[in-house]
Amino acid sequence: MKREWMNTRQTRYSAYTSAYVLVVAAVLAGVNYLASQHTKSIDLTANKRYTLSDQTNKIVKNLKDEVKIYYFDDTKNFQPAKDLLDQYEALSGKLKVQYVDTVKNPRLLLKFNVTVAPTTIIVHDKRQSEAHGVTEQELTSALIRVLKNGEKTACFLTGNGERDLEGNGGPDFAGVKDALKRNNFNTDAITLIAKPEIPATCSVVVAAGPKSDYQPAEVEALKSYVEKGGHALFLLDPPLDFGRSRIAPNEALVKVLRDWGVTLEKNLVLEVSGLSRLGPEWALGNHFGSHPIVRDMKGSAAAFPLTRSLDAKPGANTSAEAIVSTSKSSFATTQITGKGIAIDPSKGEKKSYDVAAAGSYRTGVAGKEGRFVVVGCSGFASNSALDIVGNRDLFLNIMDWLTNDEDLISIRPKDPEDRRIQLTQAQALLVPTVSLILIPLTVILAGVLVLLKRR
Repeated sequence: MKREWMNTRQTRYSAYTSAYVLVVAAVLAGVNYLASQHTKSIDLTANKRYTLSDQTNKIVKNLKDEVKIYYFDDTKNFQPAKDLLDQYEALSGKLKVQYVDTVKNPRLLLKFNVTVAPTTIIVHDKRQSEAHGVTEQELTSALIRVLKNGEKTACFLTGNGERDLEGNGGPDFAGVKDALKRNNFNTDAITLIAKPEIPATCSVVVAAGPKSDYQPAEVEALKSYVEKGGHALFLLDPPLDFGRSRIAPNEALVKVLRDWGVTLEKNLVLEVSGLSRLGPEWALGNHFGSHPIVRDMKGSAAAFPLTRSLDAKPGANTSAEAIVSTSKSSFATTQITGKGIAIDPSKGEKKSYDVAAAGSYRTGVAGKEGRFVVVGCSGFASNSALDIVGNRDLFLNIMDWLTNDEDLISIRPKDPEDRRIQLTQAQALLVPTVSLILIPLTVILAGVLVLLKRR
């Protein structure tokens, strides 16, 4: 009787069904386990809002020691920060995140001197840094500060019409100051007029678009500084002369750079193909060399408003090379004085022009070399241009290379893009009218027509 029950059709079907359910359950359990161990997400947003930048990936994945992030807030507010912090934690086993409830853990509040919430503290090797917001830009900046022992100082020359480091106008450099602060730099304004000597506190010296000539003593101070192992960035605009607007040729400084292997031309590079939507005076730099400054910028671009071209080659004691070149449809005019700029491609050669170069000076002392970067344009780092295409990354990569922080050279996190649609009053009225009235009426009318046709 038992054997007959086991051989019945119903019993066999029940056994098959049970086996099928067990196999499916086992497969689902296995898939669920693998998914929990190997998380993978796809960012389909247009501006890659949920993808960490190259710089963040490079820094976190290369951690050698443990770094801990403490996020202080009320438990119910953890989730928005968790969405971002979990991405950091997933990059490396060396980075740990702890979410601290400000009510339940007063001891940690006192330990880290936290007085407001939310607050994010990053700790590494007895050093700590506070992120001024829960964004990738702020978190990565704080991570850089805590990993790098000691800040760097970028000294900007003043007294010869250089870009204003404090100004918020389009031509000014307040954006550069803020960007440098986020990347572990202090900034200082110095003048060489009264005392032609570079302060010892300067990690790098920046000559940002001087409009008047540097005096011989100032040029000699810059020359001596680099040739003794210092680091300098020269942003020298074309010597334009249109009456009220005049930029001095700075022949003495240009000669020093020529001796180092970088020859600045007296011309103005224009983009005449229409590739630059900003206008012909914005040369598009979309060819990058193999130098560490631009190695990660392949496929990107930089925009140079009112730039001159240059030629770079090794000198007697230097190694200089071009790092950025314009598109092959660029044109250089030498008519940069008078009433206006002449744009006549038939009188010049259409080709790619070098607009930025980097070089090193051999001091003869082991482990100590001077470094310099020359760009034929200072406007690419101005407030009005810093956030255009890859300008910010190029400027900060230059500064990191000049201060021997090549491990920080990369494509950096961007501020979240505001993609809200701005509508006029008429457009705002049109949207509900079309979606709530016209479209439903069209569907109803189509249905009535089909019904009448069938009858």
